[in-house]
Amino acid sequence: MKRLLQASAFLLLINFIFSANVFAQKGVIKQVKLINFDLQSSSLVKEAGVDISSPNYHSAIYWFPVKVPSTILTGLVANHIYPEPYQGLNNMLIPDASDQFNKEYNLEQYSYLPNSPNPWKKPYWYRTTFKVSAEDKGRRFQLIFKGINYRAAVWVNGKQIADSTQMAGMFEEFNLDVSKEIVAGKENVLAVEIYPLDYPGYPAKEQLQALGPFYENGGPTGDIGKNVTMLCSVGWDWMPPVRDRNMGIWQPVYLRTTGAVTIGRPKLVTDLPKLPDTSVAKVSLKLSLSNNTSESKNGKLTVTIKPENFTGQAIQFSKAENVAGNSTADVELNSDDISALVIHQPHLWWPNGYGKANLYKIHLQYTNEAGGVMDDTSFVFGIRTVSSKTTMVNGFVRRDFYVNGKRVHLNGGAWVPDMMVNRDSARYDYELHLCRNANVNLVRVWGGGVTPPDAFWNAADRYGLMVWSDFWVTGDTQGEFKGSPDWPLESNVFVKNVVSTIYRIRNHPSLLVWTGGNEGHARKELYDAMRDNVIALDGTRPFIPSSSGFAKLPAGWKGSYPDNMLSGVYSSGPYAWRDPKVYYKLVDAGRDWVFKDETGIPSQPPYTTLARTVQNLVWDTKLPFPLNNTWGYHDAATGAARYDNYYLEMVKRYDTAASMLNFSDKMQLMNYVGYQGIFEAAGHKLNETGGVMLWKLNSALPSVVWQIYDWYLEPNAGYYALQNACEPVHIQFNQDDSTAAVINRRHRSTGNLTAEVSIYNVKSQLLKSLKADEVKLDSAGTKEVIPLKEILADIKGMVFVVLNLKNAGGKVISHNVYWLSSNSNFRPLNKMPGTKLETKVLSSEKGKSDDKWTLQITNNSDKIAFFVRPQLISNGDEVMPSYWTNNYFTLAPHEHVTLSVTAPIAKLEKGTPTVLVEGWNVEKKTVNLSANTK
Repeated sequence: MKRLLQASAFLLLINFIFSANVFAQKGVIKQVKLINFDLQSSSLVKEAGVDISSPNYHSAIYWFPVKVPSTILTGLVANHIYPEPYQGLNNMLIPDASDQFNKEYNLEQYSYLPNSPNPWKKPYWYRTTFKVSAEDKGRRFQLIFKGINYRAAVWVNGKQIADSTQMAGMFEEFNLDVSKEIVAGKENVLAVEIYPLDYPGYPAKEQLQALGPFYENGGPTGDIGKNVTMLCSVGWDWMPPVRDRNMGIWQPVYLRTTGAVTIGRPKLVTDLPKLPDTSVAKVSLKLSLSNNTSESKNGKLTVTIKPENFTGQAIQFSKAENVAGNSTADVELNSDDISALVIHQPHLWWPNGYGKANLYKIHLQYTNEAGGVMDDTSFVFGIRTVSSKTTMVNGFVRRDFYVNGKRVHLNGGAWVPDMMVNRDSARYDYELHLCRNANVNLVRVWGGGVTPPDAFWNAADRYGLMVWSDFWVTGDTQGEFKGSPDWPLESNVFVKNVVSTIYRIRNHPSLLVWTGGNEGHARKELYDAMRDNVIALDGTRPFIPSSSGFAKLPAGWKGSYPDNMLSGVYSSGPYAWRDPKVYYKLVDAGRDWVFKDETGIPSQPPYTTLARTVQNLVWDTKLPFPLNNTWGYHDAATGAARYDNYYLEMVKRYDTAASMLNFSDKMQLMNYVGYQGIFEAAGHKLNETGGVMLWKLNSALPSVVWQIYDWYLEPNAGYYALQNACEPVHIQFNQDDSTAAVINRRHRSTGNLTAEVSIYNVKSQLLKSLKADEVKLDSAGTKEVIPLKEILADIKGMVFVVLNLKNAGGKVISHNVYWLSSNSNFRPLNKMPGTKLETKVLSSEKGKSDDKWTLQITNNSDKIAFFVRPQLISNGDEVMPSYWTNNYFTLAPHEHVTLSVTAPIAKLEKGTPTVLVEGWNVEKKTVNLSANTK
């Protein structure tokens, strides 16, 4: 087979992306994204790759046009061969990759291929053509495959470049030298044969009932784990099986042209040698220069570093570098030899909530003696350090993380892939912007999913989101619960995927920690390969054995890097709804809550998108809740006990629902209280816990469970409870000792603050008011300021506890409201008197990609305005995503709140949008954003 070059971690930023595959422009380094392909099954296409990749090839069979990246199923759905699997029960109209499963559910009848009951058993062909300018004759050409699944063979212009033994696994990047095959000045042909998973896996029983048994994650045997792939594609308790297991070209394909010498695998390391003093940073850089000709090349490497998202001076220097013929030279540049790599008063990259995520851009260019550019590449980085250490807490190991020498408390959760890996760069930006807006600072790449594409990491860098990256191991497939430690079967494929992934993402400042997998560990051969390659190829950030306390390493195995300790993090939930007092008890007890990396609640979406998720919203009256069986397929059936508790607690607290809308509104009360309990309980022991992380932040398809925003990018009320609980300076009601407390998450003093508490009954009558002056926290921590236990004990019935925290100038910097009842009876809310709000538009701002409006919403009445929900509306629909600084809030009589909303211009229809203001007991009102309006 032809040569398969090493993949480079960072390539030239994309200069040109054409809708047609055209490659023309003289004498520059170019990287073109190949988008337009044709797709067809080898069951129908009988010709070989040598013929299919010929410019003269003509097929008697119709090929489906697809836009790459695209899995096979995505392409067939786009061509209307199969219905959208995301919607309703459509997935039950598509054959599965498992023959046994197809027979059990009679899915063979839906195969679109004649005489092939399983359309995913044979390879598929992707074919495209592209033109290269005649002026580029003699230059170097590379085909870059960022990700395929599961095996691939590649042909260019009738010649095979790589076969399926060389290209295997979902997470390796492949860089193919096609310099000899490309014909400049003519049309070129690329043909890619994609093979299905070696072992498609057998899914668990389909969730076709509204409330059913626990789903068998990864299928009953976990045999999907025999592959190095997206393990959840066989189905999990929050996602049905993906019928083709996402076989296809799931990441972009690029054609790149360079001169004779190419830059490869740059590794940039930043250090703050004087910590805690951060006034000086040192930068070091390693890279390779590969000479692809037989002649020695004399040239110059020029390095330019300049600010990316702030104003500052650029740094530039050059160094002569000679490369012998047909060889690779390793280049090391460091501050000991190059003074320009010592940066004074650096702008540091800080996680969300701790400072600005400042970024620099580095440009590397290699030129020959005549000044001609042979290669160049650019990437963005941040100046920061990360480290970790452990502490013993009552027999439990707690892991702490540090950025720039400062301890950071991790707040966030698990990230799961789209069911059909259909996210693009805009979608990654939207979702991670939503995370930042929620005051999340940590996103965990879950081990049963995928290591996301570059666009994810770029957005995480911009938004200051630390990323916790699991490798592709789970207890459900590697033998902790089921499956086998002998899986995956091909060690070499797994290790190559690990190495390629480290090279690809190691320069991102957002990457905080590597882990050996989720709730389990791989066999020693693979575990050591992960750990050793992280140390050898990265070495700048921690590695922990597993994202779970479940993974008990056998005796003699090395532990975390660099401290050789246990992981010090713990999953195991709870995953069902719990009263907030339960979370306080768990946190106060310590144990596995010294660092909780998985917990969560079902979290149904608001009615706005519920009707899209469950399109037939008619209640099946044979069921105990306002559900039907479509709910089950969209995850309500993932364990009846969890949802019984969620729904029954709602009825107990708020009474039965009068309508589907009322049901959905009451579930938002459950969401708010549940997430508030999780994050405020952890926050009240801020310095005694390492962090708390949700299972999970997002969803893989339209779902009714485990999410702070849904597949349509609509936050539920729990999103805003998290946003409020994790604000930098926060006032809250501790539900273990009934005390108002102030939480400071920042590394600096709060200054003098005033805490105020007002207690109202359900009729909005003020029962008690209290105040604490000169509240101050000098650094990150907590302070209890106003005891309320005795006062609340003397009050009968349901009450509202309204908390406000003001700065020295009297401005409210934190506002929080609780509805409390000694017997959890909140049914009086159903009879709250109505009220009206006044809304004023304070300002509007037009940005390059976003528009922003600032509003003041005022309650001028003598009634509490409960659970107020403003929505940005464009062309009659809510704009999603919308980034609100506050929502689902409550205003006491004569209170007001100032808040803003930002939305992508791409999501706004022509004309000025409006804001719909509504609430539990608030009269709906539409506000025109084009002028100041009351």
